[in-house]
Amino acid sequence: MRRIVIVGGGYAGFYTAWNLEKRLRHGEAEVVVIDPLPYMTYQPFLPEVMAGSVEPRHALVSPRRHLHRTELLSATVTRVDHARKTVTVQPAVGDEYDLDYDIVVVTAGAVTRTFPIPGVKSEAIGLKTIEEAVAVRDRLLANFDRAAALQPGPDRQRLLTATFVGGGFAGVEGFGELLSLATALLGSYPELSFDELDFRLVEATGRILPEVSEKTGRWVVESLEDRGGRVHLNTQLVSAVDGHVALSTGEEFDSDLIVWTAGTAANPVVARHTDLPVDDRGSLVVKADLRVRDAGKIVVDAWGAGDNAAVPDVSRTAAQSTTVPNAQHAVRQGKRLAKNLVASLRGELPHDYVHANLGVVATLGLYTGVFQSGPFVVKGFPAWVMHRGYHVLAIPTWERKVRVLAAWILSLVLGRDIVSLEQTQHPRDAFERVGARR
Repeated sequence: MRRIVIVGGGYAGFYTAWNLEKRLRHGEAEVVVIDPLPYMTYQPFLPEVMAGSVEPRHALVSPRRHLHRTELLSATVTRVDHARKTVTVQPAVGDEYDLDYDIVVVTAGAVTRTFPIPGVKSEAIGLKTIEEAVAVRDRLLANFDRAAALQPGPDRQRLLTATFVGGGFAGVEGFGELLSLATALLGSYPELSFDELDFRLVEATGRILPEVSEKTGRWVVESLEDRGGRVHLNTQLVSAVDGHVALSTGEEFDSDLIVWTAGTAANPVVARHTDLPVDDRGSLVVKADLRVRDAGKIVVDAWGAGDNAAVPDVSRTAAQSTTVPNAQHAVRQGKRLAKNLVASLRGELPHDYVHANLGVVATLGLYTGVFQSGPFVVKGFPAWVMHRGYHVLAIPTWERKVRVLAAWILSLVLGRDIVSLEQTQHPRDAFERVGARR
């Protein structure tokens, strides 16, 4: 029986395995998924997790609950050696080892892209994992508690200043949601005023949300600024040492919360630790049917999809165009990859991945959003409803759909929970303090 090893259990990897279970005949192949995390994160919900509109666990999907005929290894793949048909596996505990395979599916995803800007690595928090989203939320809630105990001044202003770097979807959605949460919190903190909130979005180019038109992007900027935010276009972060933010425009201020959302980079395992072909950006080179190709030739028994693969976008006429690295494509590519893999096992021809983007939708905070499909644009509350409707349908499994929808309904009726659990990041502190007093 042939062994299929899937490197990475994110969108593309999870959906590939899930659909293989539905399509493979008994004894036709065994499937192994290797990922260091015991869950798949539905990343479009991270801004709402950060704002308290979605419970963190509801944005996660457990592979063990839904993949019943797949072997799941909680470990990291440190190298893919296709010449030997082995992957090097590093478990959380114990020595690394080589695992043989017959077919490899590389769906390792992407990682946060950073630049050598002083202070960023020590001060900033990303927005690509569930842990980061929870950390941002807890930091803001804890800062409100701390600021309320201080007199107006520099220390209080620093606690109420939040800086987002990056004007793509993650940055804009995160900025809008956190601004919405901060504004709502003022009702529970009479000591603080709206004028003291200082929320800034820093974008290096002249526009935000490049997936929408310039006109729609300008409306988003105006909407955020009307709600009290400040958007810095054509501006770069120069330094963030000790939380002191310096911008390329010369402006400087202190910010206790810095969120980095300035793009993604190729997964290092794919970019540097495999003999499979990669492009200049470190992404796996694949055909439109998701088979790996090298100089125009098929690399037998190697497949790739998701954010770590340069998948040709055959729905567009532009030469050298590849699909945008987002959840929408990764999910659909995983489904297509499973179909193609089964077809290949049975001696049939695979089909190209084709998906024309029907539009983009983004949340800008509670009750406001934006949707655009070609020249058709929806703004405000209707777009926010469309955003929630789309994603409650898109998140995998009915169990998760029901949980998210129930939480939204309760939140609308009872309001968002405003308790910070920041101390859970240091669970031994209380225990150690007790021991130190004896």
